[in-house]
Amino acid sequence: MTEFHQMLELPNTTTVQGNGVRWGKIGQGPPLIALHGTPFSSQVWRRIVPHLAAHWTVYYFDLVGYGQSEMRADQDVSLGVQNLVLAALMQEWGLTRPHVLAHDFGGATALRGHFLNGLSYASLTIFDAVALSPWGSPFVQHVRRHPEAFAGMPDYMHLAVLRAYLQTSAHHPLSDQALDIYAKPWMGPVGKPAFYRQIAQMDQKFTDEVQGQYRLLDCPVTVLWGERDNWIPPDKGRQLAALISAHPVIPIPDAGHLVQEDAPEALVAAMLRQCPPSAR
Repeated sequence: MTEFHQMLELPNTTTVQGNGVRWGKIGQGPPLIALHGTPFSSQVWRRIVPHLAAHWTVYYFDLVGYGQSEMRADQDVSLGVQNLVLAALMQEWGLTRPHVLAHDFGGATALRGHFLNGLSYASLTIFDAVALSPWGSPFVQHVRRHPEAFAGMPDYMHLAVLRAYLQTSAHHPLSDQALDIYAKPWMGPVGKPAFYRQIAQMDQKFTDEVQGQYRLLDCPVTVLWGERDNWIPPDKGRQLAALISAHPVIPIPDAGHLVQEDAPEALVAAMLRQCPPSAR
């Protein structure tokens, strides 16, 4: 697949739940919302969105407390707020039944939005999602037990830990460009505490309260999973597909948790296979 080095532009800001949320859109055709996960931003779609823009109008945004969206002390950046943001943005964009492409926390956001907020989707393509307990990498569990120690680390140590953590999300070595893109929002006097804030607020109660409601959705659902995902085991993908999809999980060989970097072509192919005839 051709590399796309340009960053996605997020020229718009909408205030939701008292937070400034940055977003952008590109393309033409039926609406498609791309939902990123943690600790990433909408830039995970920079190599994928350009291939989808000929078929869909793709909307993307940075979750509250992530990327270019507002970061501040004592901010609620938990999964409990992200589905409310999705619902508010769908209303602002005038979307009632968009297609959805969701990863990690974005997967939890899409599922919470559907089962708790009644959001409807034309289709849901979900991969390596935070959806079924237990979840949380060993690093996340360790930081949650010692948040003050990590938040107080010197900047050079924080950067080293951050880059090492980001690398564990992928099966193949991340490029320096990718590491820089994903690390940048979490640096400096605002970003560094924001990084540990979002980890401190990771709580399984936000999936526990909805996973008992999982059932087949009223739209086509495709579940994909990186076979080398060390953050959320592929077994979770098989379990999730059995609950919400009419089809078994689609394994992605030689891909870790961050499929957008390991195998972006697999995601593009999955989307194009279900591309609506009107969008071709």
